[in-house]
Amino acid sequence: MFTGKSILITGGTGSFGQKMLTALLAQHNPRRVIIFSRDELKQFDMQQMFTDPRTRFFLGDVRDRERLTQAMQGVDFVIHAAALKQVPAAEYNPTECIKTNIHGAENVIHAALANDVQQVIALSTDKAANPINLYGATKLASDKLFVAANNMAGGHPTRFSVVRYGNVVGSRGSVVPFFQKLITQGADHLPITHPEMTRFWITLQEGVDLVLKGFARMHGGEIYVPKIPSVRITDLAQAMAPDLPQKIIGIRPGEKLHEVMCPPDDAHLTLEFADHFVIKPSITFTGRNNDFLRNKLGETGVPVPEGFDYNSGNNPDFLDTAGIIAMNTRAGG
Repeated sequence: MFTGKSILITGGTGSFGQKMLTALLAQHNPRRVIIFSRDELKQFDMQQMFTDPRTRFFLGDVRDRERLTQAMQGVDFVIHAAALKQVPAAEYNPTECIKTNIHGAENVIHAALANDVQQVIALSTDKAANPINLYGATKLASDKLFVAANNMAGGHPTRFSVVRYGNVVGSRGSVVPFFQKLITQGADHLPITHPEMTRFWITLQEGVDLVLKGFARMHGGEIYVPKIPSVRITDLAQAMAPDLPQKIIGIRPGEKLHEVMCPPDDAHLTLEFADHFVIKPSITFTGRNNDFLRNKLGETGVPVPEGFDYNSGNNPDFLDTAGIIAMNTRAGG
């Protein structure tokens, strides 16, 4: 579906954007892929890695609607990956987080509608479900904006959906490279925030595949949640450095003990498919089919039980240390 098409990735110089660009160029033969981001040095570095003439680089900020609208001219698909993501940084700089994650989402929506983009998928996070920190709250607001944008579309063909997943193995700023840096530097222990802390675990490639398949599956308005394993942070530390002691340092500002992806309050909206869940919109879209039980690929879902809760602590799929090592190796961690 991407052959001969134009795709724009906001925040495209990040770990996800680089992996997505690699997949699109190698497997899908697009006409062009636009990397839209605000950091000129990261763009310069990425240009040295990707010399394919189908790649374009646009300097710009999602806070700038006019620049986004200009960048989306002739674009068929948009992947919105730009965000301020560090939980403590958001707690200390709330206004900046709101400007990028909420107002930036609004700008992406308006720019896509102005250019009759076919489909938009926004990346979300497990922290957007029942949020307790500002980052999660801004991503929840962003999710709601992208879902409601399907009603704003009016006569435009544009459809919007959201993909929500957990911690990405080895992504910049995440725990795996942090632990690895400490190990390389000869640390005498690994810091653990809480001995019972768990997280959902996904590789970059799995995240990319989920988004690409989301474009083929979507009606517009869905939040896609993959079925992925959980890890205990203590097991992760044990897998990466079995001989190093672990030191409990306490939960950071805005952190949860377990992350949630399908909260129980949304159980009446949640459908289970073979390898993922779909959270249906809580609003009804006018002038279109609102049946999400069957997606565009013909896959069929079933409603989950009342009170269903999909979180990293009650997940039936946990990785042991051997599984963590294998997944980190597969992800290049």
